[in-house]
Amino acid sequence: MKYAKTAILISLCLIRWSDAQTIYDSFQWAEVGNANNAADSTGYGAVSYVYKISKYETTISQYNTFLNTVGKNDANSLYQPDMGTDNVYKGILRSGASGTYSYSVSPGSGNKPISWVNWFDAARFCNWLHNGASSTSSTETGAYTLNGAISGVFSKNTGAKFWIPSENEWYKAAYYDPTKNGSGGYWSYPTKTDFINTNMANYNEAHPADANGNRLTDVGYYNFSSYYGAYDMGGNVYEWNDSIDGSNRGVRGGSWAYPNAELTLSKESRNPQVPTGNGWLIGIRVATAVPEPSALSLLAVGLGGLAILRRRRS
Repeated sequence: MKYAKTAILISLCLIRWSDAQTIYDSFQWAEVGNANNAADSTGYGAVSYVYKISKYETTISQYNTFLNTVGKNDANSLYQPDMGTDNVYKGILRSGASGTYSYSVSPGSGNKPISWVNWFDAARFCNWLHNGASSTSSTETGAYTLNGAISGVFSKNTGAKFWIPSENEWYKAAYYDPTKNGSGGYWSYPTKTDFINTNMANYNEAHPADANGNRLTDVGYYNFSSYYGAYDMGGNVYEWNDSIDGSNRGVRGGSWAYPNAELTLSKESRNPQVPTGNGWLIGIRVATAVPEPSALSLLAVGLGGLAILRRRRS
């Protein structure tokens, strides 16, 4: 009986680990190492731990899956009609009525970054990921305790599995290079360069609209990443970060529309925004923890224990 209970517990752990791994693998991650790096002259960028940040901005397809999973009623307005009708951004269309809403990606738009999302949409997306990314996964607790809130200032919970990057996490992933100048330093732009032009990032309305009128490029279209391998941290869409500036939240990275790269894409550029604001200029990038060695060890022990039980029974 004791062995049977142990086998059941191990099996449950394996199922939970498998579910989490499936969610984890749905993103591509850039590992940001070099813990305890010094801050830049701007005061940003120091991070005392290793973490991961998504290589690409959250795509329209990823957000569409989120909506189809939890947005049948859409009580928290996770969908904005402009996502499907805006003149320069056509990404997701909604059909049906509340309780039966369904969502579809506009042709050719799936790999472009989601936009028309506010900070609360980003936080709920992270809660959904944290809780397993299923139809029963809460959008209200997990990484952030929101419980229906659509205004106010909320901080990341201890133990969050996926979250909106802090400003320091975002800044380090975009601009820091431990090999710069031989001892580490910060580039001016998130392309591992101290200069930038429209062949390196989508800004200044330089990229032509596609057949749907969408001015955004597919994520990773420009083959210029940060040192850690994160793409489009300059241009395409601004990205929410988790900084708190009075009642505002942080936004960094510039967008396809703005002409002055120095004022919008460079490391000196900060652009706090009202957290309830949304538009075709702001999207989402997600951060996560590096899996703990102890968790991997527990999995190995579990697999080994299950194998021993099976051998004893055979």
